[in-house]
Amino acid sequence: MSRFFTRERFGWAQFLAGGLLLIFFAQALWLVRSDLRTSDPSETEQVLLAAGWRQLQGGAIAGAPYPDAPGALPPEISRDAGGFDTEHSPFLPLVTAVPLLALPQPFLDAGFSPYWRWLVHTPFLACGIFLGASLWYVARRLCGYAGGLLALTLYCFSPAMIQASALWHTDPDIFAAWGSFGAIFTAIAVAHTLYAPREVVLWNWRRIVLLGVALAIAVGSEFSMIIVALAALGFMLYVAPIRRGAVFVIWTASCFVAALLLFATYFFHPRIFLQGLLHASFWGATWRGFTVPGVYGVVGSQILRGCPALALLLPLAFAAYLAWPRTRYFGNTAPGLVALLFVLLGMAHPHLAGAGFLFASVPFFLIFVSGVIADLMETSYRSIVAACVGGLLLAYILWNITALLHIPHG
Repeated sequence: MSRFFTRERFGWAQFLAGGLLLIFFAQALWLVRSDLRTSDPSETEQVLLAAGWRQLQGGAIAGAPYPDAPGALPPEISRDAGGFDTEHSPFLPLVTAVPLLALPQPFLDAGFSPYWRWLVHTPFLACGIFLGASLWYVARRLCGYAGGLLALTLYCFSPAMIQASALWHTDPDIFAAWGSFGAIFTAIAVAHTLYAPREVVLWNWRRIVLLGVALAIAVGSEFSMIIVALAALGFMLYVAPIRRGAVFVIWTASCFVAALLLFATYFFHPRIFLQGLLHASFWGATWRGFTVPGVYGVVGSQILRGCPALALLLPLAFAAYLAWPRTRYFGNTAPGLVALLFVLLGMAHPHLAGAGFLFASVPFFLIFVSGVIADLMETSYRSIVAACVGGLLLAYILWNITALLHIPHG
């Protein structure tokens, strides 16, 4: 037990990271409270909640198809002429509705909605916390404590991340972001263990399950996130080129776990599951988005909404990465490549999936920026870089808190 409570696990940096996550949670709660006091549920929230609750009560599988006419659904719900959800599995409706199972049926009356609607937001709040904790863990390992705290601070005061965690007038993209982030870095971690002199498949069964869960969350939240599985395979082959056989076995096993979990969201109905997959849009990319000048402005604004501080930090990080060979190592390159891939996919998907890719790119940009800034802080210009970054973070935090305080609360 004494080996567990070490400074590596419970030092000042860990307590500071925990405090930042608590602040993030408080900001998201502030938005949830504002939403419950000043507005009714959005159309998207109502559709997800109704579909998920219907499935939990033994009714039709959510989105496969929706029982309502396609024209009656909000535009945020992508569907075909038959009413099938082409972008999402039943995962999001189930996640939205399952907390209500904790309440007795009489309390689910519309008159009690200001109270039970809190439960609807809890899975998304938890996912925001988990994504922040995952970001801290990865950034600390790749960039050190300074880089880890920088990445977590940028995340904890990100308007888009707070808004998505609170499900406040936005699409439920937080699960897709967490799943894709977890899948990429779990795959990299699995590949690094393949150099150990032991039976790799049996030894890695926990990471195989973890990778499968991450892929299931990403693809279940947004079908087009299946590209993450291919990206994960690419990184695994790059990190462990001499163990390609083990890589393919582990990756295949993880994909099987993900498919089984995805099948579970359809309550193990094989016919409905196959129909849902046949109507799913796993690849809706088109090159035409790259020819429209306005798309580039939208992409930039979406990324900066995810983290306004990137307006200064991202150009600086890219310039340093290109000019200074010391920054061009795998820990910086991998998240930068995934972020750029997601931006390109966001531009190539003109509809709902594009916004999901742009949102999911933000955590990878934060890792990339934090890694390069951490490298700059190890030079003789450490004091200047630290002062500039500290001033920027202070202004970033004050701006975000001021914006939150101006949100009405009934």
